[in-house]
Amino acid sequence: MKRYIAEFIGTFTLVFCGTGAMTINEITGGEVTHVGIGITWGFTVIAMIYAFGEISGAHINPAVTIAFAYAKKSAWKEVPKYIVAQVLGAFAASFILLFLFPNSEFLGATIPKVDVWRAFVLELLLTFFLMVTIINVSTGSKEIGTTAAIAIGGLVMIEALFAGPVTNASMNPARSLAPNIVSGNMQHLWLYMVAPILGALLAVISCKLVKDDNCCESC
Repeated sequence: MKRYIAEFIGTFTLVFCGTGAMTINEITGGEVTHVGIGITWGFTVIAMIYAFGEISGAHINPAVTIAFAYAKKSAWKEVPKYIVAQVLGAFAASFILLFLFPNSEFLGATIPKVDVWRAFVLELLLTFFLMVTIINVSTGSKEIGTTAAIAIGGLVMIEALFAGPVTNASMNPARSLAPNIVSGNMQHLWLYMVAPILGALLAVISCKLVKDDNCCESC
């Protein structure tokens, strides 16, 4: 149960801070700035890995949880429980943001600024890069403290900075599902569910090509 609570709190914090930065930027006319939003996402990920990496692995992302199970670094039976905790955490964050900022139109929802298939490919690649980093700096489902936190959080920050204006750089089904549904912006939501999972699975497969150990027993 401690693992699931950790995933709930970790995902809640990620979505509250990340989409909160986007929401405040929206209602203040850009006071947070795009760079500020990217920094918020990156440092929140770093903080959550430090906080919960030794407890649950700090997945805070259903795509990462599924990919770890596919790589046989965690049990498939844990996947539904992790995902439920992550999704509940994301929805709790979005509902609190709705309470705090009822005038927000988007609440940090992910909405593509390009056509759907270009957005799909970009989200797939962004998650691929993210999972490549995670799978290569982790051991089992437990991240390697400082190394993982900086590498993963830094990559999230970079991807949010350059891809945010195009797809909002989700890379995380729970992160998209909650604010999109709560704000009523559900157009093209499917791509933010499917692309990250495919990208994460491809990253696990690629691990076998570059590492000699059993980083990906299922490849």
